[in-house]
Amino acid sequence: MIRRSLRFTGLAIVALVVAFWVISGADRGWTKTSVTIQKTDEVTGLEYPVIENRFVPGVEFLALGTLAGLALSALTFLPIPTKTKNT
Repeated sequence: MIRRSLRFTGLAIVALVVAFWVISGADRGWTKTSVTIQKTDEVTGLEYPVIENRFVPGVEFLALGTLAGLALSALTFLPIPTKTKNT
């Protein structure tokens, strides 16, 4: 029963990490804490850059989260030593 719940928890972690990564922008680069956005001046029509503080998870976030979830699931396949009674 414990093995099944650990496997489910590990796979749930992987699913949540992938979903968070996709919803947050699915950036295939490194994690960023600020993003540059091009805005247009209403009067002149010229574009100018604006730096916005925003967390965008990158591939290392995806890789480490997936690895952690799969490692938790993989632990359930290790043999559990049983206590033997010496009489």
